[in-house]
Amino acid sequence: MNPLSLLTGNKWQLAGMMGKAIDAGKFADALPLLSFMDGGKLSGFTGCNNFSGDFNLEGKNISLNPGALTKKACPGSGENEFLAVLSKVKDFKVVKDKLTLMDGATELLSFIPEK
Repeated sequence: MNPLSLLTGNKWQLAGMMGKAIDAGKFADALPLLSFMDGGKLSGFTGCNNFSGDFNLEGKNISLNPGALTKKACPGSGENEFLAVLSKVKDFKVVKDKLTLMDGATELLSFIPEK
């Protein structure tokens, strides 16, 4: 299966970070989201601000650039933690309905399709 087709077609909602369940209270408005689009475009929501950037995909290797971010002041530490971990992503896998973004064997972020 084409790796890009595993990513596109869903809006992915954050379910876990660094192997732990998400504490929704760390995020100002809602849980973070990622959307991968054809042409290497990436959009998302940090839990407080929206962003639009790009991604580069080579097999199962991926690099993410959140790009431009809105500037809303955000309570809680969730947004900064999410963006810091997102910058470390180098690989991904999709198993059933779960997207896992990794750095080698280390699971950084996990997502499920938004309901």
